[in-house]
Order: sequence, then C-alpha cells, then structure tokens
Amino acid sequence: MKFVVTAGPTREPLDPVRYLSNRSSGKMGYAIAAAALEEHHAVTLISGPVAIPAPAGAEVMRVTTGDEMFDAVAARLEHCDVLVMCAAVCDYQPAHYTPEKMEKQGGPFSLALVPTRDILASLTSRPHRCFVVGFAAETQELEAHAARKLREKNCDLLVANDVSRADVGMDSDDNELLIFFSNGERRKLSRAKKTELARALLKIILDAREKCLTKKS
Repeated sequence: MKFVVTAGPTREPLDPVRYLSNRSSGKMGYAIAAAALEEHHAVTLISGPVAIPAPAGAEVMRVTTGDEMFDAVAARLEHCDVLVMCAAVCDYQPAHYTPEKMEKQGGPFSLALVPTRDILASLTSRPHRCFVVGFAAETQELEAHAARKLREKNCDLLVANDVSRADVGMDSDDNELLIFFSNGERRKLSRAKKTELARALLKIILDAREKCLTKKS
C-alpha cells in the first residue's frame, strides 16, 4: 500500500533571513511514516524543515513553504492509497516579501499578513480515491474544533491533540490523541511515546480504510 505522509512545520519568508513558522518538531509525522514502513508499506514522506533523521526506506521530499508542500502532495495524490496530513502548515504568510534584509526600526513595527492556502481542504475538494487522515492541533475547545474540521476538510478520519500542554504535543516525545471518525465515532489514545501512538494509529487507519472500502463495495 502507498502512503503519503506530511510532517513538520512550514516556513513563510518575510525577507532573506526572517520567516514565520511554528513549533512543530515533525516527530509525530516521522513516527507514522516509520510505523508504515515497519509494516512494509511504501511511504513518501513530505517534510518541512526539521532536525530529526528520516526513517530508512522512505522516499523523502524536502519542502519549506506551504505552496511547496501543496505541490508535492498534489503531485502524488492520484497514486497514493492513504494520505496522512500531519504537517503543521502556517495559517498566514507575509503579504509582501522583501528581497533585502529589513533593517531594525526604532519604533513599533506592523506586519501585514494574508491567509495561506488550506492544503487539506484544497486537495480533498478534488476527485480522489485515497483514504484521507487530517490532523488538528488545538489549544482550546479541541472536540468542537476537530469535529468541525473533519466535516469542512472532507476527511475520512481526523486526529486531534491538545498543544497547550508542555508535556505532550509539539516539541515533546509524548502525545495524547483523540480520533474522530466520519461516522461520528470517537476514540482516545492515552498519553504514550509518539512511536507507540504511531503504531496504534496506523492500525486504526488501516481498519477504518478497510471498513470504508467494504461499505463502498
């Protein structure tokens, strides 16, 4: 089976030395890619800038911006069986890129931002045959936000986690996941190492995909 997994942050440049980004380490996405490889699936890992080694055996595509990540995923969408969108893509980008480094000003500085493309929603609005797994990192109202994103982004399954805590989520080796299914079912994976959660999550994804295929047939 062919997996496409996105991981890590994206960076949106302001000038040649500055950019907007987020705290994503890429550990969860890399762990999911490694879990799929352990089960002998083919994996394309589309990764933003991270400081961890890629799992052996994965086809790795290195990207920086959200647009680069969109193009990389779109090019592989038609030929994948499972799409796991674990990357933390920037929601905004500078309205204008300055080709030369901006000098520090003596007073307050205002930065105009514009929304970036919603990669997941853009891709799932196209005809596709793959099973789509979305991710939602939230700091409040996790269940309400995750349920809404599951519907709006046309996912088959959505994985949510609370990133307001310092002991799990971004930057941590541990995580705690709440999984939302398109049939309304919810399932919790209690706190564990991301490597362990990835193996458990992979089994859930494959089982849900099988049920989805059976239902369609």
